[in-house]
Amino acid sequence: MRNFIAAICASAALLVGAPASANVPAANFTLASLKNGNLKLSEQRGEVIMLNFWASWCGPCREEMPLLNDLHARYESVGFKVWGVNVDANREDAQAMLNKIPVDFPVLFDSESSVSKLFGVEAMPSTVFIDRDGNVRYVHKGYRSGDEAEYKKIIKELIRE
Repeated sequence: MRNFIAAICASAALLVGAPASANVPAANFTLASLKNGNLKLSEQRGEVIMLNFWASWCGPCREEMPLLNDLHARYESVGFKVWGVNVDANREDAQAMLNKIPVDFPVLFDSESSVSKLFGVEAMPSTVFIDRDGNVRYVHKGYRSGDEAEYKKIIKELIRE
């Protein structure tokens, strides 16, 4: 019972964007990507991964994309990657947005929202930070101008571990 309660508390901490009280292993998944074939999360151990769940119809997602691209470019050389996980049912909608707002980081397609469900995504955008050991450490829901400062703080913390 104690482990069950601890798991509920850790999940609650993740849902409000607070640091997890204990490392929670990230659910493994494989998704098709725009340019890189299939990508599997468990093959990224040793890297800090920022999963960003987004949709073409989401205004804050559009605003955030160039900032995520900048973070990816800035920290990729030190073991950090952004993975954009698109949740549109129609891949063409995502492609149309990417034609207007191109990015260099991998874009994956979760058209059935199966991976989104694994991570409890309820809002767009939602961002999940995964440490080098494959544990979910932070979850951030939504995006407002200035959130990238918090992202940088988290990224720096995780790449230094």
